[in-house]
Amino acid sequence: MANLPLLRFKTISQYHLHMGLPKPEHPLISVINFENVKQVRDRGPQNYVLDFYSIALKRNVNIRFRYGQQEYDFNEGVLFFIAPDQVYGVEAYKEEEPKRSGWMLLIHPDFLWNTPLARTIRQYEYFGYSVNEALFLSPREESTLITLMQSIGQEYVGNPDNFSQPVMIAQLELLLIYAERFYHRQFLTRKIANHQILSRLEEILTTHFNSDAVENNGLPTVQCIADSLHVSPNYLSGLLKVLTGQSTQQHIHNKVIEKAKEKLSTTNLSVSEIAYELGFEHPQSFSKLFKTKTNQSPLEFRQLFT
Repeated sequence: MANLPLLRFKTISQYHLHMGLPKPEHPLISVINFENVKQVRDRGPQNYVLDFYSIALKRNVNIRFRYGQQEYDFNEGVLFFIAPDQVYGVEAYKEEEPKRSGWMLLIHPDFLWNTPLARTIRQYEYFGYSVNEALFLSPREESTLITLMQSIGQEYVGNPDNFSQPVMIAQLELLLIYAERFYHRQFLTRKIANHQILSRLEEILTTHFNSDAVENNGLPTVQCIADSLHVSPNYLSGLLKVLTGQSTQQHIHNKVIEKAKEKLSTTNLSVSEIAYELGFEHPQSFSKLFKTKTNQSPLEFRQLFT
């Protein structure tokens, strides 16, 4: 993927031209029906980066998406999100192509300028998920989102007025809220895979804190944990919040407190020594975290065992 040419699209018009589509009706927002996209099989592997948001619901598009060194087949139909400046790879199949279907919504950040959504859109963590963490929709969910995309497309075609942008912003925000709801459902319904991630997370944290890794390398980072679990940091935290009510960072801190209580109650190590063994550069930071989590200072907790 790293050695492939990188094609950057600064405008939605450039993207339309590349995909063999007519000039967009609006320069800052576009709804694309994949049935209107020309064949892409002869373009070969390519890396893309967009200067705008992309929300794509794809089915039978006869292409593979790459993220890192892995390929993912999306012919079954899924929804996934790409934020500006994210690099992703696309490669067409060489086989006979089925009839493609699906929709894509493109939104330039300038379209959101001076609206509340301009500040909040990045709070939707699924824009930071990996391609393999796409949202698998039920037929009813898919119908709901397609209806919203089509409504946005109809709004900017014809004779837009002063209400057009607020209406489209409202529809876009509703689409994002629905997507968050559907991801919540996916976290809950894929119990086996998700609980395997939980079990593996506990194993990784236990191994890390029972070795010299913490003292030598400091506390594990969210990125490090996510890499070990082969998921993106945003996806991991989103999954954990739904299943446990806590983020990845909170799980790390919980393990820190668990080990700290063990050392405070079973050893004569000073608070500073325990802090260093748990990966803290400054004992004050350890004491502050312990107090926040337990409503006691480390010394107050230790006195319970004397």
